[in-house]
Formats: sequence, C-alpha cells, structure tokens
Amino acid sequence: MTIAIVGAGMGGLALARVLHVNGIESVVYERESSRDARGQGGMLDIHSGQRALREAGLIDQFFAIARGEGQDMRLLKPDGTLLLQEDTPDDAPLLRPEVDRADLRDLLLDSLPEHTVRWGHAFESAGDGVLRFADGSSATYDLLVGADGANSRVRALVTNARPAHLGQNIVELCISDIDRTYPDLAAMVGRGNYWVFGDGRSLAAQRNGDGRVRVGLSFYNTPEDWFATNGLSFDDPSAARARLLEEFSGWDPRITALIEASDDTIVPRSLTALPIGLTWPSKPGITLLGDAAHLMPPVGEGANMALLDGALLALELAAHPDDFPAAVKEYEREMFERTGAAARMSAGMQELLMSPDASERLLAFFQPS
Repeated sequence: MTIAIVGAGMGGLALARVLHVNGIESVVYERESSRDARGQGGMLDIHSGQRALREAGLIDQFFAIARGEGQDMRLLKPDGTLLLQEDTPDDAPLLRPEVDRADLRDLLLDSLPEHTVRWGHAFESAGDGVLRFADGSSATYDLLVGADGANSRVRALVTNARPAHLGQNIVELCISDIDRTYPDLAAMVGRGNYWVFGDGRSLAAQRNGDGRVRVGLSFYNTPEDWFATNGLSFDDPSAARARLLEEFSGWDPRITALIEASDDTIVPRSLTALPIGLTWPSKPGITLLGDAAHLMPPVGEGANMALLDGALLALELAAHPDDFPAAVKEYEREMFERTGAAARMSAGMQELLMSPDASERLLAFFQPS
C-alpha cells in the first residue's frame, strides 16, 4: 500500500516518522526545492505535541534542542508599565518549552530514510489513485494525506470549506544578533516572550535560539485588505518602519525602539482560520491533517495539533495495516473531537487578544484570583 503525504511540515513529517518507526514506509511530496529553500519562521511552544515526539522516538533529541528559558514571559502596557514578569527556573520541567521551528523540522527530516521526502513536487491534482504535480510528473497512491498547510490544495478533495479572515493583520520584523547589536533591547526583551497590548494593537517580541528576536506588530479589527489601503510600502523598508512608528505613536519609546532596530526583513501576514469544528464525511483514500484540516488562530495549539495528527494517524494505520479506510475513519473521529476543542479554546484566546482590555484580561488569565 502506497501512502503519499503532500507537505513536509510538522504534521506530514511526524506522520512519515511514526509510520517508519512502525515498519511502514511512505513518500512525502513537498513543493519547496529543498529544506533550506525558505526560512521556517520563529519559535514553537511544544506541549501536547510532545506525545507525538515520544511516539516518533525523538523525545530526548527534542529536549536537547528545546529552550526551557523560552517559557519566560513579560507583559506590559503601552506606557511601559510592567504587569507581569515570569522567569523560568533553570531546573524547571520542560512542560511548554520553546523550540526553533527550523530545528524541529530538521530533527524530523533527519530521522527519515533518505529519499522519503521528494523536493520540488508541487501538488496540482489527484484522482483515481494518481497524484499529478505542477511539473507534469505523476505518482500513484493508495492513501493520500493532505498535510499542505493553511492554503491546502488537497483540502478541496474532501470539503468546500475555506479559511476566513480573523480581523487581524500582522507585520513581522526581525532584529538579528540582538545581544551584540542592541544589548539594552536584548535585556529588555529577556529570554522568552515580551508582550505589549493596547489601543487595538500589540507588539510581541520573541527570543529565538539563533540570537534573533522576532517582533510581531498586530493590528486588530482590521479588514482583509488593510495592507493595501493603509499606506504601508513594503518595497521600502525604511519608509515602512517610519509608517509603523506612526501607528505606535504615544507608546513608550523603549518599546517602539524594537521597531526602529529591526532590519530590512519586513513581512506582512493576514490571519485566517477554518470554521471551528469542521468535519467531512470520511473518504477511504484521502484525509487531512494539521492546518489543512483545522487551521486555527496562532495562539500555541496549531503545531501541537499537527504533530499529534501525524503521530495518531500513523498509529491507526499501523493498527489496521490491511484496512486503511477503517484507520482513516477512526483517526478522523478522534481528530475532529480533539482539534475542535483546541479550535474553540484558540478562538476564545483570539477574542481575548482582540479586546480593548486585552492586557488586563491576559493578566487575569495568567494570574487568576
């Protein structure tokens, strides 16, 4: 039986790895030309997804690359008032450690047999047991797993659902080698997460394991076309920084210094999500996992759910080696329930972050009375 996985993200790779551990081989088709074709983003908070890494036989290697200090948190108001500071003891258990997304992806990639991942294969269509790629090539499959992310093209084979805009637009900035280039800002941000909420905006700075600090500027209750209408020009980084500083006028200059210090890597992102509790009638030869199946607000659950999806689907396939349709049906039953709950929780947190009193509500969330 040929298992074809479209997408070499966390979920697809976890599926391939746990299948391999259980003596079942698969093929992963990835549109990118190589593992280094593009940056993989920032840090991931891995908690429930640790089960998947245990099933993959990689938990010790994961702990070796995870950053317990990444659990540190500072929460402030725009005027610089510090509401909360949590510093993680060096001997604290790694319950929710941060890990560089690229490092975790490399760990999964390196655990797979050579040639499991076929780079440069952009999915075009599928049907009658044949995968077709943008370059004109094709491959056969008995089971097709869409692990191709938020903008999944495989998703259309099982549901008409499409992601909808969440009313939040983000500008991502980066400060490289911050300990050397801006030591004062490095000390201000600390070892983990630095959050400031107010005025329908937020600034989130996050320390990465490679010495970078990634800064996310969020604009809440803004339309999907906000980037096209607000005067931001991403072709001119200097002008973009100046325009962003205008958006945060009145904020403590120690906070907005993070915008001034950023380099010329400026990336706009519009946040979308699939309907909460999305399901579809089970189809014997196809299923979805990760963001392709349940894209939700990015509040710490998506990567964990993707890892679990991959591992649990693999275990079902290993338990039903001669009955893939039964394995898929059981996987989807559990996945719909688990990720539906995660999506509802994520939507609740998203609503909190978008509220006018987000900083006070977050403080109450982290320090309940």
